[in-house]
Amino acid sequence: MTGRHWIALFALILTSWVMLYLMALPAELRAAGRIYGAEFLAGLCRVTPDAAGFARVTLMWALMSAAMMAPTALPAFTTYDDLPTRGRFGTLVAGYLAVWLGFSVLAAGLQIVLFRADLVSAFGDSRSAWLSAGLLAVAGGYQFSPLKDACLSRCRAPLTFFFQHWDEGPWRNGLRLGLVCLGCCWALMLLAFVGGVMSLAFMGVATLIMLTEKLPQAGQVMTRPLGIGLLAAAAWLAARQLGL
Repeated sequence: MTGRHWIALFALILTSWVMLYLMALPAELRAAGRIYGAEFLAGLCRVTPDAAGFARVTLMWALMSAAMMAPTALPAFTTYDDLPTRGRFGTLVAGYLAVWLGFSVLAAGLQIVLFRADLVSAFGDSRSAWLSAGLLAVAGGYQFSPLKDACLSRCRAPLTFFFQHWDEGPWRNGLRLGLVCLGCCWALMLLAFVGGVMSLAFMGVATLIMLTEKLPQAGQVMTRPLGIGLLAAAAWLAARQLGL
């Protein structure tokens, strides 16, 4: 990992984390938003339901995706770089990140919709226990799905993955790898609405979880227990709302 392409990749990851740190909302402002409500938060002009606001939210999700998802693909990128007949490394990474840019656009749109419905704050944090419970239940249930298993199996065997699709070239390999990773992680990424959009603590923990899930040994023993934990958290939130 000493080539210029690796330096550029790690610089991208580091820059994304630094920008997220600079954009992160201090805890005291989050607390003030809970006290004074959505109008106070919207008045800070961080997220508004207009075109400029949508662009800012998309940028935020794009930075989150680069900072969180590029590290989880490092084993696959390393495998690709070790192949003697590898193609253009930067093209592979660009294809991978293009998929997550598309996810960022959709996630930003979802955030604006939820904001307009007063289900999330102007900063994207859930204002509804039922929304949080629903997202936790979806993420927990998805941990047991055949699609999740299929995507994880490909992420855990990157050498086999590249051999199967080698003739498609680095761009399409990158797109395919991005789609596989999206299939693994989309539900966990949407838990940002529960853990706090732009919460560095959530992003750090989620990145570690998604990276570990893609490891051949460690990942196989954590996927289902993680699903059980998420479902239990969803049930606990729902029970609190019902007064049980």
